[in-house]
Amino acid sequence: MNPIPNDRSYPVRSKPWYEDGLRFRCTRCGNCCGGGPGTIRVTDGEIHALAAHLRVAHTEFRERYTRDVGDRYVSLREKPNYNCIFYDKDAGCTVYAARPRQCRTWPFWRGVVASRQRWVETGEECPGMNQGPLYSAEYIELTSVDDGTLGTARRLERTR
Repeated sequence: MNPIPNDRSYPVRSKPWYEDGLRFRCTRCGNCCGGGPGTIRVTDGEIHALAAHLRVAHTEFRERYTRDVGDRYVSLREKPNYNCIFYDKDAGCTVYAARPRQCRTWPFWRGVVASRQRWVETGEECPGMNQGPLYSAEYIELTSVDDGTLGTARRLERTR
């Protein structure tokens, strides 16, 4: 039997800066949907869901709407102004019901919630931050761990 020592020799995890939670309500402004170069990473499952939502074949969706980013992952394509290919300034997100995890988890991305300063800086561009319902620290932590922004999607071999 290995007893667990009570001597506090184990590291104690400090509470996150957002321990009281954070507020967010999407205003559908579209600021998170473009404005600069970036990636909207998608998994195989998300590609299938988006293709079904648009009622196109999986292979057609991959060819028309995605691009490989190195050998690591796949991203949705952007328009020349860097907006997401599915963002329309009048209609908003045209695939909202099937949007990828990276979009669903905004603004609780690990990079955004990493520090209070980063949250404040990001909030200058996002009018929904610090507004609306309160999200618990537990929800934010669980969301940021699997936010869809890291290379969790593997590169897909394109079929022609």
